[in-house]
Amino acid sequence: MMYKLIENTQLTATVWRMKLEGDTSAIKAPGQFVQLTVPGFYLRRPISICDWDDTTITLVYKVVGQGTEAMSAMKIGMELDVLNGLGNGFDVSTDCAAPLLIGGGIGCPPLYKLAKELIASGKKPRVLLGFNDPSEIILEDDFKALGLDVTVITKGFVTQADIFVNGDFDYIYTCGP
Repeated sequence: MMYKLIENTQLTATVWRMKLEGDTSAIKAPGQFVQLTVPGFYLRRPISICDWDDTTITLVYKVVGQGTEAMSAMKIGMELDVLNGLGNGFDVSTDCAAPLLIGGGIGCPPLYKLAKELIASGKKPRVLLGFNDPSEIILEDDFKALGLDVTVITKGFVTQADIFVNGDFDYIYTCGP
């Protein structure tokens, strides 16, 4: 399907937020992804869906090669060929009250819509985000704006966070390394 590029904003030195306008009816669950055609490149780029509504899809992607570098140079108004609603996504119907969402690096974006869906279903998730360096932190403020308790780790492993000692969760969702 064809989508119109309505936002392509740099978040960090290597991470960008892209917003596309078009049909989102194929997206059924947080954690699904799209495959985006990048003009001049043979292979589509798989990018996880950060958020969506009735008419827009938000993607957060990291520039790691020539294809994603070309994506970062795309201009507002471009028409893009996108396959959407791919993958199974997360199951939000799990029997839990206090899930823990653990994201690593660019694995954090799909957890954003998951958090929104869990909140809408009456659950109170906590969020644990891991990054290699403080300059790479993304979406911390977005999760906090949802009223969530957010812990960010930039040294060591996320499993070293105090939340694992306290055990203040009854289910774990994770995405990333």
